[in-house]
Order: sequence, then C-alpha cells, then structure tokens
Amino acid sequence: MRHGGQILVDALRANGVSRVFSVPGESFLAALDGLHASAIRNVVCRHEGGAAMMAEADGKLTGRPGVAFVTRGPGATNASAGVHVARQDSTPMILFVGQIARAHRDRDAFQEVDYRAMFGPLAKWVAEIDQTERIPEYVARAFHLAVSGRPGPVVLALPEDMLSSRAEVADLPPAAAPLSAVAPGSVAAIARALAGAERPLVVPGGTLWSQRAADDLARFAEGWGLPVAVPFRRQGHMDNAHPNYVGDLGVGMNPALGQALERADCVLSLGSRLGDTLTRGYHLMDPVRPHARVIHVHPSPDELGHLWHPDPGLVADPREVIAALADLPAPRRWDGWTRSLRAGYEDWQHPRPTPGDLRMEEVVRWLSDHLPEDAIITNGAGNYAAFIHRYYRFRRWGTQLAPTSGSMGYGLPAAIAAKLRHPGRVVVCLAGDGCLQMTLNELATAAQNEVAVIVLVANNGRYGTIRMHQERSYPGRVSGADLVNPDFAALARAYGGHGEVVTRQEDFGAAFGRAQAAGRLALLELKLHPEALSTAATLSQIRAAGEAALRRS
Repeated sequence: MRHGGQILVDALRANGVSRVFSVPGESFLAALDGLHASAIRNVVCRHEGGAAMMAEADGKLTGRPGVAFVTRGPGATNASAGVHVARQDSTPMILFVGQIARAHRDRDAFQEVDYRAMFGPLAKWVAEIDQTERIPEYVARAFHLAVSGRPGPVVLALPEDMLSSRAEVADLPPAAAPLSAVAPGSVAAIARALAGAERPLVVPGGTLWSQRAADDLARFAEGWGLPVAVPFRRQGHMDNAHPNYVGDLGVGMNPALGQALERADCVLSLGSRLGDTLTRGYHLMDPVRPHARVIHVHPSPDELGHLWHPDPGLVADPREVIAALADLPAPRRWDGWTRSLRAGYEDWQHPRPTPGDLRMEEVVRWLSDHLPEDAIITNGAGNYAAFIHRYYRFRRWGTQLAPTSGSMGYGLPAAIAAKLRHPGRVVVCLAGDGCLQMTLNELATAAQNEVAVIVLVANNGRYGTIRMHQERSYPGRVSGADLVNPDFAALARAYGGHGEVVTRQEDFGAAFGRAQAAGRLALLELKLHPEALSTAATLSQIRAAGEAALRRS
C-alpha cells in the first residue's frame, strides 16, 4: 500500500523523469513526500510561471515531457503562461496542479478552480484524478498524449485527499514509441511534386527534430541544390553557415527573404504549421488566395488542411521523411535560385550600425564568433531579440531556446533549465530590461541550484517593442513604455553572483570572459543608447516615418 504521492512519483520514475520544477504548495504535500526519498531532483522555483517555463524548455531540449508541480488556484493561474508557451511552441510538457479535497468540490472552496474549463483551450488534455488507484493510468496517458501527433502540454489536477489516500496498484510501463517508418511511395510522391517547381523553398519546423535531422536536411538540400528557410525561432534546425541555408521567416525577417516566399511556387513544409509569423500575418502567403503549391508533412492529421491545401499531404514524423528524401537522387537542381537567396542572407548579416558606444549588433556578432558551436542561447520577447535572429549563426540543433509564442520573461527560466540539463555547455540568456523583470526572481533559483548561466541584459530603459509601435502609429505620444530599472549588476551580486555594467563595445569581450570564468550565476548589464530601438532604424527615424505616414493619411 502506497499513498498517492508515492504512486505518482513512482510513475514519473517509470517514465524516465529525472527532475521536476515546482513551487511547493500544501495541496500536494503527499507528492512532495514522494519526491523526498526519490532519485528525482525537485528544482524549487520562485514563481509558478518560471517553473512552467523551465519545464517547457526542458521538454524542448529532450523531446520528452518537461514536468512541473504547482499549487491550486493562484499557483495554477500563474503557471498558465508556461502552458501557453508549450501549446503554441508544440512542446511536450505535463503540469501537475494541486486541487481541493473531493468532498468540497463545487462549493467555491478556498482556491477552487475548474481546471478543465481553465486549461481546456491551452492544453491537449486536462483531467482530474479522482481515484488513487488510477494514478498510473492517468500518468501513462499524459505522457503518451504529450508526445503524440503535434506535441503539447497536458494538465492533471490532484485533489489533496486523493493524493494522501493509500492504494495497492501496480506501476505501468512507459509507452512504447510508435512505428515511424514512412512508405517509399509517399516519399516518391513528395519528390515528384517538388521536381515540378521552378522556385521551391524548404521550410523545416516544429519540435520533432534532432541533430541527425539537421544533418539529413543539410545533406538533402546540398544534394538537390535547394534553399532552406526556417520558421520563427527554429534557427537551430539547420547549420546557419551551410550555403543552402537562406535565413529565418518570422518577426523582423530579411525583406528579401519575404519577397522570396512571395515568389516561391512550391513550399515543402517539414513539420511547420506555416502560421502568421512565418507569413507576416498571411500577407506573404494567403490561405484564401494561395500562390504556391504546399507539400505539407506534419505529425498531426488535424493540421493538414487546417490552413493550406496540402498537395500532397503526409501525416508523418518529419525527421523520417527528411532522412528518406536525403537518400533519393535529385531529379533536378535549383542551384541558381539557392545562390541568390543565400547572397541575400549574407548581405542581411552585415551589421547595420546602431547609435551608442555599446551596440547590440556587435555584441551578438561577438557571441556568434566566439561561443562554441554547442552553446545554448535563450531569450524571451522584445526588440533586442531581433538582433539575435539577424546576427547570430546557430550551428547545431538544440542551441536556440526561444518562445515562438512571443512570451516575455522566458529567457532566464529557459537558461536555468538548459544549464541543469547540460551543465558542461555554455548557456547565455539574452533579455531586455523589461523582459528580464518578468521572471527576475528566478535569479534566486539559479543561485540556489548553483547554475552558472550568463545573463546579458539589454538596458534601454523602456519596453522597446511597444515604443517602436507607438512611434509608428502615434508618433511622439509615449504612453506606458518607459521603465525605471534596478541596478541589475548589483542585484546579481546580491544573489551571490557575478555582476558588471558594460558601457563600451571594446570592453564587452573581456567582461564576458570574466563572467564565464566566475563559474557561477553571472549578469552583464548592457547600457544602450536611448536612440537604439531596432536592427533597422533609430527611435528618431521611426518617429519621423510615423509622422510622415500621418501626414499622408
């Protein structure tokens, strides 16, 4: 006879879980007791949103569900930010939420929430476990659903009296991976459709990827002379230095690449949903008036035909499809088309100088030139991230952790999860001053767990993205975009870490070296010029353009 918390922890162990992320609560004390003597590490966080984002990042890195525990009510609502990231990013994740005792249900009891209603639009499956002896069944199903088809989050609510009750029940084995073989006829059909194109574009996406898939993609693209453009924040899907890599389709994309998408007559989508960020709000590709043939490979049958008419469509693991395509002889080549797109990418890589003594384009280029190929770069949302997309060359899969959902505050929790998973690799979090303060309290989690992440804070004293859009639409009418910030470097030192302020470009390399040599949490506050607002224009230039647009209207 085991109590429910022990049964649950044993089920996690059976599914290969080695760590969970949590903010402890009295609603799941039995689960905490089960973790006490287990081999599963409980990484205690400072906010449920941070815990959920760490679990999501762990799922991105491993392809297995990241696991978080949070308490009922406000704990669950705080964690919903991470669940939303997992949903939009197609990341396997399981969130366990404490719940009121079963006898008090529907009485509007203390911190009572209907989790099926709350998480229904965000998760692949939401359930509440009412019987202690059914815990292994629910956990087995959660792990299966989180990774099947289009991966995503699952939420399981745990009534506290159910967890503390005892039952005699056997553990269940982990779910076996489904057969992944792809029929040769299906691959041949894709090859025939691609062979008829004059200006094709290969778009690999989704979370079902690996370094082997990245290598197979490079082999396929090189063997057929094809251009590869990755979706928003999937730049680790192919070596950016490869001559067939032509850039990323997403927020702040190279205008020349956007024009290429408009000109393409065939798009081979390998796991991508071809959504609004990739198509610039469906302006470059319109589902109502499609201009290009879409060959769509996706693991979920529900995705095919959701936006685009697949011609053909294949429900399959994109990793298996790309491996099969790479083994086929090329029916023709598109070297000239590919060279022109690569030239546009190389031109886009030349830094456009921004104002000030310290410039983000130079910081990111320094990182790209000096960090090892397996270094992991994390970020959240903000204009600072566009410098990463434009100037950093990702060389390997699993080196970019960033939310396609555009969630602020993601970078620091993701960096902590990455360093825990890969302690021997360099992990750098880039964050804006607004972005970092969404989850700034997780510096304590990094310090407590001796996680030597390096945080670079781009400090321009404002929510830069909001200010940019304000100046475009309402030039000169600043509202709600300015920030009063702490001394970030001093704050890092207060947590026992290494902290410095960098104000000049020539000082950055040495400062980064000291941060890396510190061997503990380190933070460099990058003081940026207030005119530096985006990769393409200054604040004054954006305001002037906004004023001109107003005059024309």
